[in-house]
This record gives sequence, structure tokens and C-alpha cells, in this order.
Amino acid sequence: MVSHLFYYQLALLALIWLFVMLHLGWPRRSAARPPAPDTPIKPKRKRSTEPKTFEGLIHKPSCVLCEQETGETNLPPPVRPAPMPLTNRRPRTVDTSMHFCPHSNCDYRGWLGQNNLRANGHPSGGPWRQLHCTSCDGYFPEHHGTIFHGKQAAVELIVRVLACLAEGLGIRATARVFEVDANTVLHWLVEAAEQLTAFSAYFLCALHVKQLQLDELYAVLRDLKAGEINEDEAIQRLERSPYWVWTAMDPNSKLLLVIDVGTRTLAMAQRVVHQVVQRLAPGCVPLCLTDGLKDYGTAFLTHFGQWMQPARRRDKGPMPQPRWVPLPELLYAQVVKSYRRRRIVGVKYRVVFGAMERVQQVLSACGRKIKTAFVERLNLDIRQRVAAVGRRVNTLCQGADGLRQQLGVYQVYYNFCLPHSSLRQPLPVPEATNGSGSAKVWRPCTPAMAAGLTDHVWTLKEVLMFRVPPWPQPQTV
Repeated sequence: MVSHLFYYQLALLALIWLFVMLHLGWPRRSAARPPAPDTPIKPKRKRSTEPKTFEGLIHKPSCVLCEQETGETNLPPPVRPAPMPLTNRRPRTVDTSMHFCPHSNCDYRGWLGQNNLRANGHPSGGPWRQLHCTSCDGYFPEHHGTIFHGKQAAVELIVRVLACLAEGLGIRATARVFEVDANTVLHWLVEAAEQLTAFSAYFLCALHVKQLQLDELYAVLRDLKAGEINEDEAIQRLERSPYWVWTAMDPNSKLLLVIDVGTRTLAMAQRVVHQVVQRLAPGCVPLCLTDGLKDYGTAFLTHFGQWMQPARRRDKGPMPQPRWVPLPELLYAQVVKSYRRRRIVGVKYRVVFGAMERVQQVLSACGRKIKTAFVERLNLDIRQRVAAVGRRVNTLCQGADGLRQQLGVYQVYYNFCLPHSSLRQPLPVPEATNGSGSAKVWRPCTPAMAAGLTDHVWTLKEVLMFRVPPWPQPQTV
């Protein structure tokens, strides 16, 4: 039997042989290859932080409203007739310059201040005066075409109900205050919204604006029917409610140009900017300031762009395709805010179209910086005065149409009836007030007055009594 010592000796010899072979085969320093000569290390390529020049688009972005206007043929308004000469009869004491003849067979239909109307008393002792057109020999009441036409309720009741709605009271709460049926209040709201929407379209046109601020306001709609989905799905759908209130205002005059309801998509951005362009005068391209929503850039490029033929880079070859580029006078900047735990942790300013120097030059004339503070303050006022947009309220609308009606009433009330404290004007001579109070030194001013659309603060009754002409007039009322 072989002893264990033999195996130990054999293992020891194997280790010694292994060490000898490693020593002989290991490369020596003297035999190592000489180090390569030092070569300069190329620095890593860094991306340029300078903004690239926008080269334009091959195709113009599509806008549904622009395509509809292209397909439709709008008939021009009829030729304005000459004013009727004054007669030798007793001078007219009732002012009829704010009225027009509604009859379709009349040559003076839809024209204000043509001396073709005269007052004809109150038929049957009623509250409304009758007007007579001397051109077509037709008669019509002075409240024709307004919300008061055909209503048995008192005028003051309708005005106060709509004033409560414009101040932020809900429909059911307003009905309880005035002891009116809620459906009646809703019916008055629908009719008033239609009339006031036409009122805004009539006055807010051909505006010359230097700046615009646009923003979106989150809104929750109660458009879910019971039994269709469970509670968990309803909560999830409310958390990602797709409806937003879009606003566009002039920060100088505080005029609210556009207010609409829709989803936060490119199609809605195109619709809002299209409405803004309709409000502006031809050739007016204001400085636009928004948040970081990318869809605004496409919408502004669609409506404030033009075709441009790029220059050829080579002498031979086909001509480059024309590009859709923004107008040279278009200036658009964004305020991009970073949030963490519902708090702002950073703000960046980005100029999308134009140069930063030109943007600063326009803003320096007003002593301001790139910001959207004015439209954000307007969003707070909307939440306070529109019951359907308030936070944690039970006055939500059933759909977008109901919210759009309340916003239409608010737009006119804000622009024409509600004086803005920052727009007040000092009086040349203080006016004494009733009692022992201090003298009045400020003149109230509304956004419409600051924009030059009117010369006085309108009452809600005066707004509701205004009959909107079917086409633009040569002079602003």
C-alpha cells in the first residue's frame, strides 16, 4: 500500500514545477514594449446650447376653422343707404340712434343712426315704447331682439337674476333667492348667453393690441350619468378631466378677448388663436406670452405665418421646396415653470419666435418682464365669479355648453360692467359726494373703456337692452 507521504511529495514537486514555469514564462520589464508616444486626447463633442434657426415647415399646419372659412362664401353687407333728411315737423325728443329697423324688406334694415326711426308711444299703456320706421312704414317694439322680448316677468327681476349669476351665484341658489323656478333661471341664462356672445363679437373686433397673454384653467364637468360606470372609474375620470377654460387677454387694458372651453389639445389651441385673430385688426401681430404648452407654437405659426422660398445652396439641382415660416414681426415667448410637490421650484423663459432683444424691447416700454401674471390673476377672478369653475363646489355644469354659457355672460360683465381698480383715472377736479364723506378723486374705468371701445361704464340692463346689428357699423357705438 502506497504511503500518504508519497502523494504529499508528489504534490510538492508539482507546485515547484508550476512556479518555475510561471517564472520563465512571465514577461520581463526589459522585454516589454516601449510606451506609445503621447497623443493629444480629443475633447468630447458637446452639443450646442444655442437655439437653432427655425427653417420652416413644408406643409402649413391645418386649422379646422380656417378651412371652414375658406369653403364658405360670406356675402358682404349691403350698401349703407344715405341718412334720411330731417323734416320740418316737431323735433324728435326720443333718442333712437341705438335702434335699427328689423324688417327684411326695408332698405335701412340693420343700420344705426339713419334718422328713419321715430317713437310712437306706448301701445295699450305697456312698459315698452313702439318705434316706427318712416322708410318701410313698419312698427316694432324697442325691446325687439333682446332677452326681454316676450317675457312676462319684470325687467328688474331678469336683470338681477343675471347679475347674481355674473357675480358667482349658482343657478339653484339664485332661484331660491328670487323665488323663481330653477328651470326659468336656466332658460334666461341660455337666452342671455346667446345675446351677449353676439354682443362681444360686435364690439371686440379690429382691435390694436401690443401684448397678449394666454392661459388654460382647469375645470371639472359633471357629465357622467349614473349607472354607466362605477365609483372608481368615475374618480379616475374626474382626476383627468379633459376640459379646460382657455383665456386670452390684453395685459395693458385688461381686456378679455377670448374665453372658451375645450380639451387641452392642438385642435383647441388652433381654435382659440383663430378667435384671437378674428378679434385683432388686419396686420396686427402682438407679442404673445403663454405657459410651456407646445401646442401654442403650432397655433401661432398657423395663423401668423407665410410662405417663403429658400435660397438655393447649389447652382445645379432642383429648387428647394417653399417653407411655411412665421412672420418677421411675430414675437412669442413662453414661461416654463417646474413643480415639485405642487410648489414652483424653477422658472425658465424661452423665446420661440423672434429674438430675446426684441421681446425685451417691447416689454421695456411697459416696464414689465416675460410673465403671465395678469392672465393668471384673471383666472382667479373667473373662479370667483363663475359658479361652475369654483373649487370644491356643488355647482358644476353638466356639459361644456352650460359652462360656455356662463363664461359668455362673465366676459361681457367683466369687460363692460365691472370697473378695474388698476385702470381707474384721476379726476381733474374732485367731486363732492353725498353726506360728509371724502370727495371723489378717481373715475372708474372698465377694460372696454381702457381699450377705447366705449366711453362709460355700462350697466347690465343697458347691455341687455342693446340690440346687436346684423353687420358692422361705420362708427363704434
